[in-house]
Amino acid sequence: MKKIILAIVAIMTAIGVNAQTNLTGRVYHNPNIMANIMDQEVNIDKRIAEARKEGIAKMEKKKGRKLTKEELAKIDKELAEIRKQAEAAKKCMSTAITVEFTSATDLVMRQKTRVDDETLKIMGVGWLKRKAIKASLALMPESQKAKYEVKGNKVIVIDDKDRDTLTIGNDGNTLSGIFDKKTKYILKRTK
Repeated sequence: MKKIILAIVAIMTAIGVNAQTNLTGRVYHNPNIMANIMDQEVNIDKRIAEARKEGIAKMEKKKGRKLTKEELAKIDKELAEIRKQAEAAKKCMSTAITVEFTSATDLVMRQKTRVDDETLKIMGVGWLKRKAIKASLALMPESQKAKYEVKGNKVIVIDDKDRDTLTIGNDGNTLSGIFDKKTKYILKRTK
């Protein structure tokens, strides 16, 4: 009986591994990878709290006394403006990424980057720079074909120059990678 159970487990494992490596037809997508990156890289609340603490300490040392309510209110007002600009920066650019596995060895990666003109204005970016940003984004390719190979739950994307490793989640519903060698992102399976 134990041999039958072990054989069934071995067959189920083989089927699971085979299902994991056949990625043809799968599509993974994230509508805004930049929001995730900004959240990971720039913790606005933490940085503003640190800046407030440092600013208050510096002002108190300079004045040689505790700050008044009016002076604290002025610092908080300045920090509120900084927060507004930081939130605007977070929203100003969005990058959607889609990975579609077209065959057992080929995939297509699509990237669509958008910039919000109004948000750039709020951040103080001039007209000429806004136009230059939009022009440079228009020149970027939106899709790229590449070869890939699967090793366990790792998908190794083979580009002309580089190799990039993506990881398939245990359930097969996520595909994760690392952006700029430090920031993790996750794409969710849509198909």
